[in-house]
Amino acid sequence: MSADEERIEDVVIFGSGPAGLTAALYAARANLEPVVYEGVEPGGQLMTTTEVENFPGFENGIMGPELMETMRKQVARFGTRFVLDECTGVDFSEWPYRFTTSQGGGRARTIIIATGASAKYLGLENELRLRGHGVSACATCDGFFFRGVEIAVVGGGDSACEEASFLSRFASKVHMLVRRDAMRASKIMQQRVFDNDKIEIHWKAEVVDVLGDEQVEGIRVRNGDTGEETDWRHIKGLFLAIGHRPNSGPFIEHLDHDETGYIITKPDSTATNVPGVFACGDVQDHTFRQAVTAAGTGCMAALEAERWLEARAAGG
Repeated sequence: MSADEERIEDVVIFGSGPAGLTAALYAARANLEPVVYEGVEPGGQLMTTTEVENFPGFENGIMGPELMETMRKQVARFGTRFVLDECTGVDFSEWPYRFTTSQGGGRARTIIIATGASAKYLGLENELRLRGHGVSACATCDGFFFRGVEIAVVGGGDSACEEASFLSRFASKVHMLVRRDAMRASKIMQQRVFDNDKIEIHWKAEVVDVLGDEQVEGIRVRNGDTGEETDWRHIKGLFLAIGHRPNSGPFIEHLDHDETGYIITKPDSTATNVPGVFACGDVQDHTFRQAVTAAGTGCMAALEAERWLEARAAGG
């Protein structure tokens, strides 16, 4: 066993998005010397976002990667250690807890899980290439940038209806593409879409390509009945609303979670069902999924970890 694996950390944080970095900031300022395992995508989903205008403190907005780099530098200033590695497994059978990573492992008195969630994409080459340049999976993040233009929303569930309704405040027209001839969304959500004059629903419609070199300049749509493909050059933005996947794989065997894998935390808390293990950010939040709410729960997780360690040391 290596020296790193022998060492017992007070706080280990998995994930380096807004939740993980905020947790690290508070833990570091409490002299807990946190270690952040940054994961395979350091900085989280904001690294694929261009301009962020809804994070407090930046009057003129800030680029997503710049925001995350600024947060990382702030956290590092207080002595946080960063490891470019990801968690692959945990053992909560004895305390301090053990964990494994792609390159080793270690032990920790408290663990904060901030591994986030990943938006589901169609898997098209150009779709992935143009993420942040007209392709988005977050209407509340990026809708403002599509004022007065026509955009498309892919999906047929409640999330797609919510996204389309929200985007209709900005876009001149929202084209909602549903692969089947019916929606999965609840009746009330469907009715809101049907009643919105700015939303047009296209049944049995599937996006097969995204057009444009540097920005979205249209989409290619296949008709599910005829198989015919048509270029829609009037579309200037593509929003994916086909769900998110929480990055909870290494933990859900041991922690309470819902049917889709989101970690369940106690009411008004980030505490999980395992003492000393906390979850914050998008890995436990399938409702808001915003950088500022993730940061808020990161703060909560660090404060709760600090208090849990104090209570444990005092024999509580």
